[in-house]
Amino acid sequence: MNHAVRILFGRVPRLHFGAVFLAVAALGIFVSGCNKSQATTTTPVPEVGVTTVEQRDVPLYGEWVATLDGYVNAEIRPQVSGYIIKQDYTEGSLVRKGQVLFEIDPRPFTAALDRAKGDLAQAQAQLGKSTLDVERDTPLADAKAIAKSQLDNEVQAKLGAQAAVESGRAAVEQAALNLEWTKVTSLVDGIAGIAQVQIGNLVGANSILTSVSQVEPIKAFFPISEHEYLIAQSQGNSISSQHTIRFFGTTVELILADGSVYPQKGKVLLADRQVDANTGTIRIIAAFPNPGNILRPGQYGRVRVETNLKKGALLLPQTAVAQSQGSYQVAIVGSDHKVSMRTVKPGATVGTMWVIDEGLKAGEQVAAEGPQKLKEGTLVTPKPVRHSGEGN
Repeated sequence: MNHAVRILFGRVPRLHFGAVFLAVAALGIFVSGCNKSQATTTTPVPEVGVTTVEQRDVPLYGEWVATLDGYVNAEIRPQVSGYIIKQDYTEGSLVRKGQVLFEIDPRPFTAALDRAKGDLAQAQAQLGKSTLDVERDTPLADAKAIAKSQLDNEVQAKLGAQAAVESGRAAVEQAALNLEWTKVTSLVDGIAGIAQVQIGNLVGANSILTSVSQVEPIKAFFPISEHEYLIAQSQGNSISSQHTIRFFGTTVELILADGSVYPQKGKVLLADRQVDANTGTIRIIAAFPNPGNILRPGQYGRVRVETNLKKGALLLPQTAVAQSQGSYQVAIVGSDHKVSMRTVKPGATVGTMWVIDEGLKAGEQVAAEGPQKLKEGTLVTPKPVRHSGEGN
């Protein structure tokens, strides 16, 4: 500015002092306007949402793919051969134990029962005659009025008649049983499947008519690794302030195929007798209440089991952690409001939160939306935000 004044004075040596003053004032206004324009172009300090690293005891969960199956699955087979003449149930409906599902033509079995009854009556008549012969001829044989051999033959005939009666009774019972089996009944309470035969089909002992599955409760089968099984056995009890974890017998959750959580809690019942040598896994069985028979055999889902309790875990929203080339980073906002990038080691997930095993301290402030748009040393204005997963 002084240089400009000297130029102005050098060029106009004869100007009046008032005119010179006006020129200098105008130049000052120009320079001041330039400074204000530069001030207005200064970048403002960005506002960044931050969340505080939380520390608390949290339960850890394991999730495995599960297949649902009936608590009992009964294949309905006929015990006699014959032609199907009637189907007495509605496919897919709830049936009760002993309820008639199919009927086989009973006429041949009715005839067989009548014939067995006739044979039994004949045998009983023969037994009566043989008994009378023995009773009549016994005193005669003692008096030697008849030959002893005749009485011996009559005694043997009586024994044969008694055997024939017993055989006849068994035949009647079997014939009656076969006639009863022409009404094929359900073996359990459950949901009856689609019929595998039609009216008029000839069926036998190897024919499967339908299946009935008991689905209240329903079983869930899921495989866990041998390593996980050993941990579950060795760390069967994890106790912390009235908190006890037992893998076998503990409550479990079922996550359905649509991502919803089944409202009924189940329990782990048992482990299979052996580890699968091909996969290195052992099958675990859990049971879930199934009111209304909503769950059906063959459905897939995920079971979530509480496996451990991590004390003093450091929690951070998953959105605050960025992954890049196998490493995980967060943006720390310090007390001086400057950003510093830090590599962390995340562990298990708890809802929408991540357990951070290494790299953070409780109480530190971290950019809630991750470090993607931030740089090392950037000055920011922190704005606390509350994550939806906090406090769970």
